[in-house]
Amino acid sequence: MKSYWILAAGLATALGATAALAAHKTHTPLPTVADAISDAGRTDADRQLDAERKPAAMVFFAGIKPGSRVMDLMPGQGYFTRIFAKVVGSKGYVYAYSPTEIDSLIQKRYPGVDVTKQFAAYPNVTVLHASINSLYAPESLDVVWTSQNYHDLHDSFYKPADLAIINKAVFNALKPGGVYIVLDHAATAGSGLSATETLHRIDEAVVKKEVLAAGFKLAGESNVLRNPNDPHDKLVFDPSIRHHTDQFILKFVKPKH
Repeated sequence: MKSYWILAAGLATALGATAALAAHKTHTPLPTVADAISDAGRTDADRQLDAERKPAAMVFFAGIKPGSRVMDLMPGQGYFTRIFAKVVGSKGYVYAYSPTEIDSLIQKRYPGVDVTKQFAAYPNVTVLHASINSLYAPESLDVVWTSQNYHDLHDSFYKPADLAIINKAVFNALKPGGVYIVLDHAATAGSGLSATETLHRIDEAVVKKEVLAAGFKLAGESNVLRNPNDPHDKLVFDPSIRHHTDQFILKFVKPKH
């Protein structure tokens, strides 16, 4: 009888663990992620993008949690920066790295904006405003995240961006075991860098080659934002595909040893 109860207890524990794992696999939002998504500080424009960007799944895949130190590299309008800030909480911190190379572009689109004050409402966010080739972090990080922007670093308006320097700087900014997430619009396999400036897409094989060369190991890939119906031959802003592009998400890790 005693062995029966031991077996039953073990089975209950295993079933509980399986249920918890299943919940994670379906990307059930943790309370902190749900709170971040419902944050009153988010804009209406942010909320309109939630269905396509799947922020809960992204946070889970990146491993961002309360207390994490995160860099949002090239944050754009700050969609993910604001979410990360709420997820990491008061014990965590977010650095939004805004490269000076695009200052003129930002001023053209948003005259008078001060990127250094973009996240003034979030006390655990600091904007780092410097050249992309001078990328740095004030402390060791758990995660560096960049979404839909990696391809731009190969384009003329970012010159003289050097991906070997940049990826190595990301590597150096991370703790051993730290994660580097690259999410971008997929180009046709084998197309290399030919579509970065014309279509704003990049061949994911190029990204893997460049990032691995900096010392990272590929730790995972997510298909959450994949769209097999994307023909890969249209500009990402084309009305026929905008907000529905095929996107790859790559997780790289800095080895612990």
